[in-house]
Amino acid sequence: MQRFTLPRDLYHGAGALEALKTFKGRKAVICVGGGSMKKFGFLDKAIGYLKEAGMEVMVIDGIEPDPSVETVMNGAAKMLEFGPDWIVAMGGGSPIDAAKAMWIKYEYPETTFEDMCKVFGLPHLRTKAKFCAVSSTSGTATEVTAFSIITDYNKGIKYPIADFEITPDVAIVDPELAFTMPKKLVAHTGMDAMTHAVEAYVSTANCDYTDPLAIHAIEMIMVDLVKSYNGDMEARARMHNAQCLAGQSFSNALLGIVHSMAHKTGAAFADYGAHIIHGAANAMYLPKVIAFNAKDPVAKKRYGVIADYMHLGGKNDDEKVALLIAFLRKMNDDLNIPHCIKNYGADSYPCEQGFVPEKVFLERLPEIAKNAIGDACTGSNPRIPTQHEMEELLKCCYYDLDVNF
Repeated sequence: MQRFTLPRDLYHGAGALEALKTFKGRKAVICVGGGSMKKFGFLDKAIGYLKEAGMEVMVIDGIEPDPSVETVMNGAAKMLEFGPDWIVAMGGGSPIDAAKAMWIKYEYPETTFEDMCKVFGLPHLRTKAKFCAVSSTSGTATEVTAFSIITDYNKGIKYPIADFEITPDVAIVDPELAFTMPKKLVAHTGMDAMTHAVEAYVSTANCDYTDPLAIHAIEMIMVDLVKSYNGDMEARARMHNAQCLAGQSFSNALLGIVHSMAHKTGAAFADYGAHIIHGAANAMYLPKVIAFNAKDPVAKKRYGVIADYMHLGGKNDDEKVALLIAFLRKMNDDLNIPHCIKNYGADSYPCEQGFVPEKVFLERLPEIAKNAIGDACTGSNPRIPTQHEMEELLKCCYYDLDVNF
């Protein structure tokens, strides 16, 4: 038996934020990030709509990119004091992910972060509050998913929280919020969405309900992402829908080792001054993982189906896989994303020598590989790598080598 779970309501299209005025409740807390929602007036709009609905409103702001365990615990303490019956998270993946984890702690104050990380092991939520997610970026799709990513900076590891309980009750997908994204964010979140769709389609948990969502998302992203990056706002509006479709697919079909590797490398070199941004990591690793997974005949056939829908050509599945990899690498070039960690600059742009020294990478490689294998996303990957295979795959992602094993 499989399960397919999405938000109860999804409001989409220009002006969808106004749906907040229809909510019923006494108190609402709004969780936001570093300032773009304030700067462009969306936070004030949300506060106004919730007040129009008769609610008292509190704001938890300043949620950082790659939110920490400490941010989650501090936010939950504020919620416990305020007592909201609606949690509204606005912005990119970071504030929404953080708010999901705060929600767990708010409903069950005795819960530890370790408890949260038990895959599909959360208690029943909604005993105190319902959850609404309002996305401002076109990639994470956390507004419709059963996932949250929280970073333990003491360990240098990003942990996925996975449970259908944290699927939002309401998702608001308003393209007007996405129009404010800077180009770099468009690129990274867009390739995150492409990775979601591709991994969901070849996941061992794929099904008839998730496949059409993944395929249509891929078709849209291949047409609209580079256009959106280059300033086409109609394409950006379509990308906002495409990433949400990808999210609906992967939230139910699950993901694979592209995400396992991105989670475990993202903060692994923070002591050298930067993170490997999640969407950029996915973009670099996806072509390598496709080559690795395509050694599995079922996965190879499904990659071939993706290539067919993309009209890439190819006389057989081997050719189709090669053309798919080449297309994705060309997208990375068009989006100014490096092909490998060695050439990943601290600003995320391609450079001759990236911020991760080779010696440090090799020293940390065994532990990173072990952690990636243990990541929640690994179990649904078409091929489960051994420790040696994961280390070799990560080396290919560092040096931009062909995967032939």
